[in-house]
Amino acid sequence: MQATVLSSTLQGIDGLLVEVEVDLAFGGLARFPVVGLAAGAVKESKDRVRAALKNGGYKVYAKRITVNLAPADVKKDGAAFDLPIALGMLAASGQLPKRLLQAYASVGELSLDGRVKAVRGALPIAAAMRSKGLRGLLVPPDNAREAAVIEGIEVIPVATLTEAFEFLRGDRPIEPARVDVDALFRAEARTHVDFSDVRGQDAAKRALEVAAAGGHNVIMVGPPGTGKTMLAKRLPTILPPLTLEESLEATRVHSVLGLMDGGSLVATRPFRAPHHTISDAGLVGGGSVPRPGEVSLAHHGVLFLDELPEFRKNVLEVLRQPLEERRITIARAVGAVSFPANLMLVAAMNP
Repeated sequence: MQATVLSSTLQGIDGLLVEVEVDLAFGGLARFPVVGLAAGAVKESKDRVRAALKNGGYKVYAKRITVNLAPADVKKDGAAFDLPIALGMLAASGQLPKRLLQAYASVGELSLDGRVKAVRGALPIAAAMRSKGLRGLLVPPDNAREAAVIEGIEVIPVATLTEAFEFLRGDRPIEPARVDVDALFRAEARTHVDFSDVRGQDAAKRALEVAAAGGHNVIMVGPPGTGKTMLAKRLPTILPPLTLEESLEATRVHSVLGLMDGGSLVATRPFRAPHHTISDAGLVGGGSVPRPGEVSLAHHGVLFLDELPEFRKNVLEVLRQPLEERRITIARAVGAVSFPANLMLVAAMNP
């Protein structure tokens, strides 16, 4: 018996529709392969899914369970496929009707008792599912407000596997999560520091004001304790406020890396200050499955490099392309991914 459940994975900072195909065979040797270029965290899902189904009171008697994640030539990483795999097993075994499985996608990590835990990239996933014309997206409650920022798609928060199962059966109506994007944007566009906090240093403040007005990069040279870091931290507060479009772009990057901490939008100019021991991959992004680095986290904001001479030469050299092109492209054997990097570079050093 076979069933297909819709889900999504991340490709760069964008969501990609994935079909989770589950096939159950009730004879032969007991096996549970997960195919489709699945990374380690995805392959480990079989143990979490088995335990969640058992502890939820569901029965799957199949000896051989085959899960295919299509398209098979795109690498899948993370634990977001736990929930769709479990729903696919329930549908393939006849316990869950298939009528809504092609209208709703689902993402979520399962705990052993069936609770649905938060995942990375809820906002870009919701945007991708809307562009595919889906009716809705089942997400963990911790991701609901973030995903609900995308209008035109139902965001259904499900706290447990049982809630998702009963919703898709039609036994439990769940109200879609909704947020007032404009009100949320205004509420979160607050800062705890301000450029007016700085007393004195008129020459340095004037230089930063000129740099902010023209979007120029700037370097500050001065002895320790003269306020270089304090000035840099307050520079974003005199930049123009983020527009909603810029906020969504910045939120995509933070969401992909799981840095939202329960928030819904990045509503203030980002400020990133990596330590001088950072690697080139940490600064511009990288990894076998490319992820954004500090230059992308500072998109539409400020990247502050304190103690500039302490950074390794190869780390500083990789900044050349993003500073010129406002994007960074990372090429791997599986393909190339581009991340945004439209930022102001602020550096500080001692004489």
